[in-house]
Amino acid sequence: MAGVEATRPRRAPSAGPRNPDVGLRRTLSLPMITFYGLGNILGAGIYVLIGKVVGYAGVLAPLAFVLASLLAGLTAFTYAELSARYPLSAGEAVYVEQGLGRRWLAATVGLLIVFAGIVSSATILRGFVGYLQVFVAVDESAALVVLATLLGALAAWGISQSVAVAAAFALLGIAGLAMIVTVGVPALPSPGELLPATARLAEPGAASGVMLAAFLAFFAFIGFEDMVNVAEEVRDPQRNLPRAILLSLLVATLLYLMVALIAVNSVARDVLAASDAPLALIYQTLSGRDPIAITIIGMLAVVNGALIQIIMASRMMFGMARRRWLPEVLGRVHPRTRTPLPATLIIAAGVLLLALWGTTEALAKATSYALLLVFALSNLALWRLKRRAAQPHGIIDVPRWVPALGCVASLAFVGFQAIGEFIA
Repeated sequence: MAGVEATRPRRAPSAGPRNPDVGLRRTLSLPMITFYGLGNILGAGIYVLIGKVVGYAGVLAPLAFVLASLLAGLTAFTYAELSARYPLSAGEAVYVEQGLGRRWLAATVGLLIVFAGIVSSATILRGFVGYLQVFVAVDESAALVVLATLLGALAAWGISQSVAVAAAFALLGIAGLAMIVTVGVPALPSPGELLPATARLAEPGAASGVMLAAFLAFFAFIGFEDMVNVAEEVRDPQRNLPRAILLSLLVATLLYLMVALIAVNSVARDVLAASDAPLALIYQTLSGRDPIAITIIGMLAVVNGALIQIIMASRMMFGMARRRWLPEVLGRVHPRTRTPLPATLIIAAGVLLLALWGTTEALAKATSYALLLVFALSNLALWRLKRRAAQPHGIIDVPRWVPALGCVASLAFVGFQAIGEFIA
């Protein structure tokens, strides 16, 4: 019974919000939650930011993606165990409360996650408009209003419908990256050509460029952490969530590395960095064909990431309201759609406002800052939990050094990026 006890929050609220019997519906299987996470990871950055990463790191961009994947991987293992210990909405907030014993800190983490979800979704919507403008010159503001409204409506419609759309778009996102890999195989360097490129780390400014690029590339890996905030809608979450988190991140890492290798060997650095639809540019350069298919896929993959961020942030708000950390109204579930309707509407409105106001790169960096701080605290929470209590039976057991290293690495990334931007 230890595993069951471990899933209970230490400080349960004395009473739930109005209509306490109306809860979320458990409909997500292992394949669905995996594609949910994979669709968010793929849509969150690679279709939008690959050019910016190459702009910072040049031919060393693949190394930047490797560093970003290692950082994400450490925290992914931490999240795998924490999600099995506490399969609840408001995941990170619950983890910090249980591990560090500070409710105010847990609430702060929850708000950071909501902020990151809103900013990330706004970043992604701006990326969508970049791909849309490959086809037609549209008014950016009008496109953002229509898109944010449609995504908010879909997220409010129902979790099964939303995740079904997300899974379909995730498959399209994989297909788009497979198209890049297919046409880019001739451009891939041989193993003997990789060593001279790595030697460029010794050049002045190369190492700092790679680190700055890795900070931006980290945005392309975010999404696995969003999976824990739909835990109350996953079937057998103690088994399925850890597997889905690790599997989705592994697939994304392999695809990203291939695409990054192709990118730096196909298009000039400055040209790629200036593109608002970088994968479409890579495809057109390598194939000599109009990038119609990859542009459409890019648009769908990008918008998919925004949809999942809206779902995630609304569930975080819902979970926090159920613990009385936010106003009670945000914890209400619509009796027909079984979705947290008030929270979803607020998140969609926030996404629209930030998308109209910010720039793609600035929004991506703000998201990375917020999530790295959350990752540091989540890693610290697991490290303390493993130090002071016996391991619950029947769940994944991560070595204690993993959350310790994940915490240090997350803080180091934040510090390096802050110093780099201050110097610049």
